[in-house]
Amino acid sequence: MAATMIGVIGGSGVYDLEALEDREWVAVETPWGAPSDRILTGTLGGVAMAFLPRHGRGHVHAPSSVPYRANIDALKRLGVTDVVSVSACGSFREEMAPGDFVVVNQFIDRTFAREKSFFGQGCVAHVSVAHPTCPRLGAACLAAAREAGVSVHEAGTYLAMEGPQFSTLAESKMYRDAWGADVIGMTNMPEAKLAREAELCYASVAMVTDYDSWHPHHGEVDITDIVRVLKGNADKARALVSGLPALLGAERAPCPHGCDRALDYAILTGPDSRDPALVSKLDAVAGRVL
Repeated sequence: MAATMIGVIGGSGVYDLEALEDREWVAVETPWGAPSDRILTGTLGGVAMAFLPRHGRGHVHAPSSVPYRANIDALKRLGVTDVVSVSACGSFREEMAPGDFVVVNQFIDRTFAREKSFFGQGCVAHVSVAHPTCPRLGAACLAAAREAGVSVHEAGTYLAMEGPQFSTLAESKMYRDAWGADVIGMTNMPEAKLAREAELCYASVAMVTDYDSWHPHHGEVDITDIVRVLKGNADKARALVSGLPALLGAERAPCPHGCDRALDYAILTGPDSRDPALVSKLDAVAGRVL
């Protein structure tokens, strides 16, 4: 058994976790640059936690400029074992209404302007993201949401778009009708892929703020309505997070789904051919196998 440390990446509207005890904002240096902000460490219910505001306090990082690699690396360096992402999203489904939460279990990645891997020339690796989220951690998020009285959906496909603009009507209809996506957002990719490369359990809780532009009665996305719903969703997100320590416990067994062994057999570059400079940057992410 190993100690559990829950890492929470807070999206739009979630910039702090006031309930943490022994709070301290710490600076973490990574070989991938600085993370989005200092990381808030502390405990909740006797379980160690770390909180990182994805956009930074004050919302200073646009979706395309979030330092995703630095964020995941920093959490791994702190000892995080389980990463829970909470983020705003639009909905493609009538039943997934504004104010509802969705425990995402699949992604369609349409981002194109972001670094998507820790690996590359000099150390090549291929990890499976067929099932990009951890079922065990997702089930805990679902249970915590229900205990908090949140209207929550137990599965959904998240379309990750580049942004920062919202979808055109044609795009929205295509994503919904032809591609079968359930929600749309701008930040879960490459975050989920990087968490898998870092051998971290990852779960995504998407907080619905609006119906995307496909909806015949709600029309185009209205930012003022989104901000109003965001405030309510942020309170519910904090309640969900507060329930996780009791569900996950202070100690954890190895992930039954293999998230913490995702790099087994993934690195194809032989030891003698690896770039020492890149290998040194991978110390936290891939130190177990390197």
